[in-house]
Amino acid sequence: MENIAAPPHVGENTHLGYKVDVDKHLIPGVGAHRLERLEPEHLERLYARMQSEGLAAGTAHHVHRTIRAALNEAVRRRRLGRYPAQLANAPVLDDEDVEPYDVPEIQRLLEAAARRRNGARLALALALALGLRQGEALGLQWDSVDLDKATIRIRRSRLRPKYAHGCGGTCGRAPGYCPQRKNTRADAGGVKSKAGRRTIGLPPQLVALLRAHLAEQQRERAIARQLWHEGGWLFASPTGQPLNPNTDYHEWKRLLKDAGLREARLHAVRHTAATVLLALRQPTPVVADGVVQRIHGGPVPACDRRHAQPGGRPGRPPDLAGRSWTGPSHRHAPGPPRLARGCARSRRAVRHPARS
Repeated sequence: MENIAAPPHVGENTHLGYKVDVDKHLIPGVGAHRLERLEPEHLERLYARMQSEGLAAGTAHHVHRTIRAALNEAVRRRRLGRYPAQLANAPVLDDEDVEPYDVPEIQRLLEAAARRRNGARLALALALALGLRQGEALGLQWDSVDLDKATIRIRRSRLRPKYAHGCGGTCGRAPGYCPQRKNTRADAGGVKSKAGRRTIGLPPQLVALLRAHLAEQQRERAIARQLWHEGGWLFASPTGQPLNPNTDYHEWKRLLKDAGLREARLHAVRHTAATVLLALRQPTPVVADGVVQRIHGGPVPACDRRHAQPGGRPGRPPDLAGRSWTGPSHRHAPGPPRLARGCARSRRAVRHPARS
């Protein structure tokens, strides 16, 4: 954790996930066993106990992947002669079917978001239109956007803050609640994978939204004056600081409530984007995967292909060809992008995304 599975050998978020698994689950669960006497049954009992305590199968599976990676490294370095984690039965993951939002629901989301400050609404619009992860949207900076060429480069991802005491621990609170807390992590790091480094073509309606967003941000900068932080963030606080992913998460929950929509994870918006992109073209699965992977920044989930193709879930619109993003002006930012017909240029942007 301190030397091998630590930055720069692994990403910041990956290291944080390892640390949670080790400190919260593995040390209390199997830490009493000597390494050479660790048996697969010890791990299987740990996974079963985690799930019996109400934790999700995905959490137990993440712990399994962490201990498997650690023990495989121990074998590679000849500290261990066998692979107990590979012999253990991994927790069975539920085949959860992600239910993407349909076109009317997307419209209701955007209309509700238009009543909020511009950054939160445009972050949602980017996720819906381009399939960005939360960290990728919040990690965007203006130097990654070319409005003249209508392209956006995905290179960074927003990292969750990690706080330390600024008072020396005398406040008696957790570091995150210290009145003088200090963030010990960088604001942004690299994207999740090599496939995540990509350049995406922007529909003209989204370019217009971004131009209006830039003008609004410049007005906020003039109002903030010396309080403004020059970070170049696409989505920033009223004083120019990057948005906190936790704050963004709670904003998403409030947005769903205001729009009167069913509960869904913020990450599920990416699946909505992939569904719309696939439905726009009605291509073969091989061609669809190649196009959407380029925009999506990773493999296309099977549920996305199923919803977008003729054999998908009943009730899904089989053809969204000709639909695009458009909308009027708004007091804080251009209004909610509407799903309208007749935009050949945006369809070309989907068919031929810009190359990095």
